[in-house]
Amino acid sequence: MLLLPQTNQLRALHTVIRDKNASGRDFEVYSRRIIRLLLEAGLDLLPFEKCEVTTPVGETYHGLAFTPRVSGVSVVRAGESMEAELRDMVPGISIGKILIQRDKRTKQPELFYKHLPSDIGAGHVLLMEPMLATGGSALAALDVLREAGVPDGNVVLINFLASPAGLERVGLAAPDVKIVTSSIEDGMNENAFMVPGIGDFGDRFFGTVPASTS
Repeated sequence: MLLLPQTNQLRALHTVIRDKNASGRDFEVYSRRIIRLLLEAGLDLLPFEKCEVTTPVGETYHGLAFTPRVSGVSVVRAGESMEAELRDMVPGISIGKILIQRDKRTKQPELFYKHLPSDIGAGHVLLMEPMLATGGSALAALDVLREAGVPDGNVVLINFLASPAGLERVGLAAPDVKIVTSSIEDGMNENAFMVPGIGDFGDRFFGTVPASTS
């Protein structure tokens, strides 16, 4: 598990978006700044290949090339908040979607929809799931990727907030999956919301509820 460096800048960004009175525009803008940091850290965990180029002054630079086989998969709906940043950073990247919702009666995650790149099993995957509370949705999404032929070791879980319980559960069930997060929360309340928390990330990012009720 990789926790982003807890810099003053990151703490200031979190302060803005955790404020229940933050405007929808502020929530989106400052969240996207953190998302960019998470994706940069996640991409750095992928394999690189040696690559040489000739510089404008005729010298050889011994560098690295990004892995050509990488896909993004967002867990709908909150995970879609990360798609635009990823597409800006990796032009032409293929992005799949997985829709998982918790059954109101059993409280267990249920798969409703999946659409993945046809060659997803041949490369690495950035799995975009901003909220890791109980870990149930993330594990259900990992099961979908496994069925598509993606080894756990080829998955980087891009996460915004994580609870200690969620990290432990995913770590035990999928120890080879790499996790990148910007914050480890204190825990969860009786309604399985993380505390101090951020509210419903998807609703606040996409503006489907007033920020003051988050």
